[in-house]
Amino acid sequence: MLPRVLIDTAKIPGGGELRLIQRGTEFSIMLGANELMNSRLKGSEESLASLSCGKIQSRPQPRMLIGGLGMGFTLRAALAKLPADASVTVAEFVPSVVAWARGPMAHIFDGCLDDPRATVAVEDVADLIGDVRSHYDAILLDVDNGPDGLTHPDNDRLYSRKGLIAAREALRPGGILAVWSAAPDHAFKNRLIKVNFEVEETVVRTNGERRGARHIIWIATRPS
Repeated sequence: MLPRVLIDTAKIPGGGELRLIQRGTEFSIMLGANELMNSRLKGSEESLASLSCGKIQSRPQPRMLIGGLGMGFTLRAALAKLPADASVTVAEFVPSVVAWARGPMAHIFDGCLDDPRATVAVEDVADLIGDVRSHYDAILLDVDNGPDGLTHPDNDRLYSRKGLIAAREALRPGGILAVWSAAPDHAFKNRLIKVNFEVEETVVRTNGERRGARHIIWIATRPS
């Protein structure tokens, strides 16, 4: 059996620590006992991007904000779908995750960070959302394992009523908020509806259409 090797650790601002683990050609990012992501399992992250792009790719100069760089699966899938005049900003709260993307996991990212449409901001995605009004066509959130602040307690504000209103106001009319989750959350879905989003809930698989664990993606549309 191949050994698990600790490649690096990263302090999360405000508390907590991420660990980058390698086992053969496989990488994982861990928070305590929780595996946040694994380089073998990318299907649901790619679905987050493809479902979102399907809603906005016909818009002129679409603007997308992705919360969480992770292993770049959502970014790569978005860039593959979006037109040449699109712009994608990725907000990553932990600087070391960006360093891992350009270092030990550079082959997984496959040059997507150098795409002229992509910008990485080492910032809290909640701050980027709160700074603008009617700016983005899509906001994609994959910063936790669902609509709660697992990675960073302050992330709870993203999923609160106030945070959802901020996201709605940061979107252009007809824009979408897409949220990835490892499991259903009926209370969160109801909060989306209560702040005047039109909500679609889709079940996706971690390894493509028919394989792997079931995850949830909510596509919440701001009314036009």
